[in-house]
Amino acid sequence: MLLCLGALGGGFVSGLAGFGTGLVALGIWLYVLPPSLAVPLVIICSIVGQSSTLPAFRHVIDFKLVWPFLIGGLAGVPVGTALVAYADPHIFKLSVGVLLLVFPTALYFNRTPIALRFGGRAADAAIGFAGGILGGLAGLSGPLPTLWASVRGWDKDARRGVFQTFNWTVLVAALCLQAGTGFITSEVLWLALLALPGTIFGAWLGARTYHALSDKNFRDVVLGLLFLSGVGLVWSSLGVR
Repeated sequence: MLLCLGALGGGFVSGLAGFGTGLVALGIWLYVLPPSLAVPLVIICSIVGQSSTLPAFRHVIDFKLVWPFLIGGLAGVPVGTALVAYADPHIFKLSVGVLLLVFPTALYFNRTPIALRFGGRAADAAIGFAGGILGGLAGLSGPLPTLWASVRGWDKDARRGVFQTFNWTVLVAALCLQAGTGFITSEVLWLALLALPGTIFGAWLGARTYHALSDKNFRDVVLGLLFLSGVGLVWSSLGVR
């Protein structure tokens, strides 16, 4: 039941925001699965969910915005994959959770429009690199680029194009590396077969909901999802004995 619930929730958020399968699903799956199974399962479900909605959003992808994130992200994925065997899951979940509590809250209550130009494409690539590390480590490629795009002043469609293209590319690279290092076991594939129907259906529902949102609504939804994911990760990290 928890496997299907995480798949449905993760798929819906991914279809709605272009990221977030890992943010939602990990908070549920880590209660019943070890990180060695939950992380590759999140990556597989993320890729399938985003692939199912990608054709509907290809018109919003601006590669002039996306390419620095992609270069940085692809460089970061091998680093994150190498850290899987050494990362402490409790510290990792707590650190990411605190990040997702603080920054979305600050952005939500700051109602003055923000359009940072700091760092240009080099800063975008650096954020992509950090997102690539988190993607290779735990399938969480979305949070940092999402937060960064939220302060760049881009509109709803531009942000969606960045989120979805970056996450899809980084997670495909992470899956290939994890498969090559033996993390994709037969048990992971069996769990994926059980989870994918919920992921695909959830992504379809989320994509339909996306089109009903205004730019402001989309911003608030994204920040709210990040905050709730932070709550889940902190709660999970403190609740594990």
